[in-house]
Amino acid sequence: MKTEYFDSFDGTRLALHRLGAGRPLVLLHGLFSNAQMNWIKWGHAQLIADRGYEVLMLDFRVHGESEAPHAPDAYPKNVLVRDAAALIEHFGIQDYDLGGFSLGARTSLHAVAQGVLAPARLIVGGMGTAGLGEWEKRAAHFRRVIDEFENIPHTDPAWFSMQFLKSQGTDRVAARLLLDTMPDLDLAQLANVAMPTLVVCGDEDRDNGSAEELADLLPDSTYAEVPGTHMGSVTKPDLGRAIADWLGPA
Repeated sequence: MKTEYFDSFDGTRLALHRLGAGRPLVLLHGLFSNAQMNWIKWGHAQLIADRGYEVLMLDFRVHGESEAPHAPDAYPKNVLVRDAAALIEHFGIQDYDLGGFSLGARTSLHAVAQGVLAPARLIVGGMGTAGLGEWEKRAAHFRRVIDEFENIPHTDPAWFSMQFLKSQGTDRVAARLLLDTMPDLDLAQLANVAMPTLVVCGDEDRDNGSAEELADLLPDSTYAEVPGTHMGSVTKPDLGRAIADWLGPA
């Protein structure tokens, strides 16, 4: 595996981790996670690379090895969609598949539904209708986690989110700015997502609403369940296998 760095549309330095050789598969990670935590650590990227793909894993701004600027003008609306588009443009990728987990899935759907990106196939992990059409409620939860950080008691459900942010060393100033860049998606726009799409979700994962309802709204979708909660499903090999099996050999 190798890591490269490139400048996004506004000059923010982003990290891209590359594994394997073959057909490009761009993977986007979840909120306050990174490529290492979602795709590399648990073997998903290697499993997919073994099927003949080059797996390209972006660290979003504010995440992983990418920069976390504090300037408010570094956070325009849908900035992560623009970062993903900058990756595709910078590396000249023309025929590729795209996938994401949680925030990465949300970003992918926004990009495709709005005509910013046009992958041949799409993978949507850990995402349901509420995570798209009612994102503001989820964002409000994380704003509270950031604002009340050290004062959240163990008995508060938000304590687990706070501990995850702490474990990842998340820059809270930058994270707070990032949360304000993510608009809700009009679910009617999902009709624009015409390519074959895998919707894969943990059987105990309801963090972003119903993944089955999301699959029903997509024109050409396959729904798959894997074991686990939202945080737990990404740590199990079943997620990588479900993606690799659906993609098939490159």
